[in-house]
Amino acid sequence: MNEDNSLLTAAVSPSHRWPLYAAGFTTAFGAHAVAAGLGAESADIGLSLLGLGVLLALYDIAEVFLKPVFGAISDRIGPKPVIIGGLLAFSAASLIGLWAGEPLLLAAARLGQGMAASAFSPASSAGVARLAGKHTGRYFGRYGSWKGLGYAVGPLLGAVAIIVGGFKLLFLILSILGLAVAIWAAISVPRMAPLPRPRYTIVDVWKQSTERSFLGPTLVMAASTGALGAAVGFLPALAAREGLGTTGSVAVVTVLALASSLVQPRIGGLRDRGVIADRPGMVAGLLAIALGVLIAGFLPGSAAIDGAISLYRGVPIYGGAVFIGLGIGIATPLAFAHLADATPAERLGRTMGSAELGRELGDAGGPLLVGGVAVAAGLPWGLGALALAVGAAAFAAPASAASGSATKAARKPQV
Repeated sequence: MNEDNSLLTAAVSPSHRWPLYAAGFTTAFGAHAVAAGLGAESADIGLSLLGLGVLLALYDIAEVFLKPVFGAISDRIGPKPVIIGGLLAFSAASLIGLWAGEPLLLAAARLGQGMAASAFSPASSAGVARLAGKHTGRYFGRYGSWKGLGYAVGPLLGAVAIIVGGFKLLFLILSILGLAVAIWAAISVPRMAPLPRPRYTIVDVWKQSTERSFLGPTLVMAASTGALGAAVGFLPALAAREGLGTTGSVAVVTVLALASSLVQPRIGGLRDRGVIADRPGMVAGLLAIALGVLIAGFLPGSAAIDGAISLYRGVPIYGGAVFIGLGIGIATPLAFAHLADATPAERLGRTMGSAELGRELGDAGGPLLVGGVAVAAGLPWGLGALALAVGAAAFAAPASAASGSATKAARKPQV
């Protein structure tokens, strides 16, 4: 990675990175807390199924179109102002939700949150890479762990907030969270100056976007996120069908997210120490996801013999959730770290934004694949199709980043 030698001597402490992790938590928490609340309260606020689907999609639609744009902007002006500006915009958009009784205002708040997250999410990823030095695995593991925590507690805390004070309280909490993290980032995140960038032609950009060092980890992240998106929706449906009740069904998602969050920092640390190589680790993670999906999809019915208690019938679903969570926790930090190591620092923002675009497409494609097949052949076969797609993505996993490994030992945090 290219380095600005005049900026390499500044010391980087853990306190400089924590606001970046908090930004990752904010986007995950905001997305899932509101989505879960919309699903639970759609009838009370007069939403049709189509209206609910539109509101759920607005956040992701904004991210699909804008993440590469804001990633490129962070390369031009540095990640810090994009992170702070995005968080402040997230806080402001959340205030619109104080009038959440109106579907149009809900849509405006949701769209605004998605646009703001499109700014601070890829800029935060680029910031983690710039400050990671030679420990990209460790710090992307921690970053992914905090995002996973946001996925885990978002639906639960969002439900509690709605029960206590309705959507107004939930959006107020999100507004305060965005403002607090923005202030924290302004104080603690060091300025990361934009690095000199060569001029890229359209042909150059096309080549960079089709290199295996970019496409491989991006496809791995898309497959992992697609499995997460499908699991969040369909595993609770499986659990409910097996008679686990509302609490037992929702808890499946929490188990998955906690498994992912706990393993990511450890996997990142093992990568930095050379214990885990990129390609074998990503392949193992994707295969674990596929196995978990198959266990959850095909074992519950056969385990539910006459007279079996609901808890026993739910064991395969919870076991599958653990495997899926572990697989995501293995594959995701390795893919992020590989991407960071293989990308010149002056275009980290654009690369991370484009990779995040791949993740968003996977997040949308996974549930669509499962749902489409399930309509024709049933939910277990829909999950089987997802397992097949995730397993196939293992062939895209790249070898260890050659460009990153050559410079990694000498690379220092770029601030």
